[in-house]
Amino acid sequence: MMATPIPESHKDLLEGPIYVQLATHMKDGSIQVNPVWCSYDGEYILINSALGRVKDQNMRRNPKVTILASDPNNPYRWLEVRGEVVEITQDGADNHIDDLAELYLGQRPYPFRAEGEVRVIYKIEPQRVQPFTM
Repeated sequence: MMATPIPESHKDLLEGPIYVQLATHMKDGSIQVNPVWCSYDGEYILINSALGRVKDQNMRRNPKVTILASDPNNPYRWLEVRGEVVEITQDGADNHIDDLAELYLGQRPYPFRAEGEVRVIYKIEPQRVQPFTM
C-alpha cells in the first residue's frame, strides 16, 4: 500500500507541539491508547519511545496503529491517521528524542531519560487519512 499524504490543512497537527493519541493493539486484541509526542517528515509520522515499553511490544507484534491529532484551539478540527509501522530503528533515536524535547518542552537534551534506556523510532506510513474541520 502506498503512503497517503497528509493534507496541508492539517499538517500542523503532526508538527507539534501537539500531543497526539497513539492507539496500538494489546496481545489480547484490546486497544491501548497513549498520548505521545510525534514529528512528521513529510511522508512518515515518527514516534519515539523506549525499547521494551508496552507500546513498543505492541507495535512490534502488530504494526497497525491509529493516531488522532486534535487541535488544542478548536475541538472541531482533528486528524485521524490509520497506518502501519514500516520501520523500527534505534539509529538517530537519541537525537530525535532530544529534538522532540526541545519542541515540546523547550529543553535539550530530553530530561526524563532513565539509566540504561534505549530509545527507538517508529516510522509510521499513513494509509488512511481523515481530516475534519467544522
